[in-house]
Amino acid sequence: MPGHGAMEIWRRVLGKDLASVTSEIINVDVIRHAALETDPYPYFVAGGFIRADVVPALHESFPDIRKSGFHPAADMTFKGAFAKLMQELESEKLIAALSQTLAEQLENAVRFITIRRLSAAHEGRIHCDSEAKIGNLLVYLNDEWESDGGCLRVLRSKSSFDDYVAEIDPRTGSVFGFLRRENSWHGHKPFVGERRVIQVAWLRSQADLERKTSRHRFSNVLKGIFGKH
Repeated sequence: MPGHGAMEIWRRVLGKDLASVTSEIINVDVIRHAALETDPYPYFVAGGFIRADVVPALHESFPDIRKSGFHPAADMTFKGAFAKLMQELESEKLIAALSQTLAEQLENAVRFITIRRLSAAHEGRIHCDSEAKIGNLLVYLNDEWESDGGCLRVLRSKSSFDDYVAEIDPRTGSVFGFLRRENSWHGHKPFVGERRVIQVAWLRSQADLERKTSRHRFSNVLKGIFGKH
């Protein structure tokens, strides 16, 4: 069954059966009640996904990542509230709610979770994800946000950041979910600095997972060699 291997890995790492995970960090109802937009592609934006009383503990336990870009969660060790958050992002309750809201069966899809803490100037360019992806969920964990840069936009085309239908506030508790389409353009204006976000991607096959994991690891090795941040 696709995704079964990835699920079993998380069961071993986190020490719990995903069906029994309780929601102490996230509010699944936020996903369940989110309005699905279809223009220009299927997506939803919502706030309040993270419970307010756990925000300080989440910020305290966020991984100390020193390089820019997304880093595979499978390569990291988590602690405290952040470990519980990662557990809940793999829960069957959340996957069921996402499948319902996006009108796409995700339960058996292969999941690939990556984490970003630092953003570099070249990141965020307008792009449409590869066909290997079924969809994405982005969970933001930033205290405040004053900059125009770094705010992800749902775009109508690949040619302009100004031709957009929605902009996502990257403060803690904001979530953005969408299904990959040929026109699912998105991106953000340049931002340099701390920009905390977790990306949960659903992939079409185990081979896609292995390929993307290898690519991310190789990119991070190059950053270490050449000092890119």
